[in-house]
Amino acid sequence: MDTLGFDEKELKTFRKLDVPRKIQDFLEKVPINFETDKKDTCVSPRRMLRKNKAHCIEGAFFAAATLWLNGERPFLLDLQTVDHDYDHVVTLFRRRGLWGAISKTNHAVLRYREPIFRTPRELALSYFHEYFTDNGEKTLRSYSRPFDIIRFAKPGWATSEKNLWYIAEALDDSPHFPILSKTAISNLRPADPIEIKAGKLIHWKKR
Repeated sequence: MDTLGFDEKELKTFRKLDVPRKIQDFLEKVPINFETDKKDTCVSPRRMLRKNKAHCIEGAFFAAATLWLNGERPFLLDLQTVDHDYDHVVTLFRRRGLWGAISKTNHAVLRYREPIFRTPRELALSYFHEYFTDNGEKTLRSYSRPFDIIRFAKPGWATSEKNLWYIAEALDDSPHFPILSKTAISNLRPADPIEIKAGKLIHWKKR
């Protein structure tokens, strides 16, 4: 198995995370990367480990590398929104032919998904009602085909000291499938006030 360039100490960390739930538990303990220096980042798994912080795509890269190092083919799933909201990226895995997802987020929603979904579309749709803005607008619009990060990544990606924007851009440009028709969009009901309130719960506070 390709070690992706990690040293033995790093590999010990990855090998302990040998099932998706352990990867998710590990990511839950990693603080959110708020990019407080006002510079957008898209760091490699090695840099994430060193800095001990991550936002969604950085967590997705880490989860993908961990799955690969433990003998599984890693796929990403991109959830695209309207222009004034933020996209979200999760790492897919399969168990007995069913899809689940590992997710790094600071909110009470858009989280881990158990492997109970027959298709990536079913899994993507499970995020729809949780995906809304502070005024209750439901914003999820499309999802990507499962994106094989190993096929798109250059050698050394997992330990790179450079931002992995080229992977993020390839994912963003990959084929996506619409979730809603224009008619469905025009008829969407906003999230309820209690849902909006619950959606504001966060794990890590910005300091």
